[in-house]
Amino acid sequence: MIVIVIFMVIMAALAGWWLSGQGLATKPWLVVGVIGDSGSARSSPRRIAKVGLGAFLVVAGSLFSLLVSAYAMRMGMPDWGSLPMPTVLWFSTGLLLLSSIVLHTTVIAARRDELDAVRSGLLATVATSLAFLACQVLAWRELAASGYFSAANPASAFFYLVTALHGLHMLGGLVVLNRTAVTAFALAGTSPPQALARLRLSVELCTSYWHFLLLVWLVLFSLLMRWTDDLIEICRGLLS
Repeated sequence: MIVIVIFMVIMAALAGWWLSGQGLATKPWLVVGVIGDSGSARSSPRRIAKVGLGAFLVVAGSLFSLLVSAYAMRMGMPDWGSLPMPTVLWFSTGLLLLSSIVLHTTVIAARRDELDAVRSGLLATVATSLAFLACQVLAWRELAASGYFSAANPASAFFYLVTALHGLHMLGGLVVLNRTAVTAFALAGTSPPQALARLRLSVELCTSYWHFLLLVWLVLFSLLMRWTDDLIEICRGLLS
């Protein structure tokens, strides 16, 4: 449970940092200014979008935390049998890391209004993310071909569950990412500043989401590769 508590504390700290950066602690009634200031109105949709994403990430992080907790408790039972992790998972992890890095550079290009770089970055992210999902499917097929089915072993059931749930989150992100890419290709250098601002916001939100997906996958990958088995056993010994 210590590992789970640490993970949840990290998620809570990230959520607090995110929300504090959105100006939720400000007191607008104390701000001196003109009533109906248009600048405040323009910043409101941006803030709402970021707070909305932050709230969703907190909920999704809590869900994955519960899965990690269930995994840690279930693996101590006698019928648990560890799986031979497919080598393709290493390649898929590298692809997800690459897509997160590419999106980070795309944010920098979006802030500079470099549309060509934004388009290239979004296309590269879509390609690497689809390749990541393809690698996950290959890992499923490899385990199934070796006789590891979800009903035969609790470890296989957890593997299929956590990878499928993570993959569904990525598919949802890809829908938004594809819409952002379509928007980027529809814009031109002479587009209104408001349109460019919306594109920058979309890219920033997608980047934050992809960083979250990478963080969650690294935790899941560590569990599946049994790097944390000894740590969990040590924590159990301390609590017993």
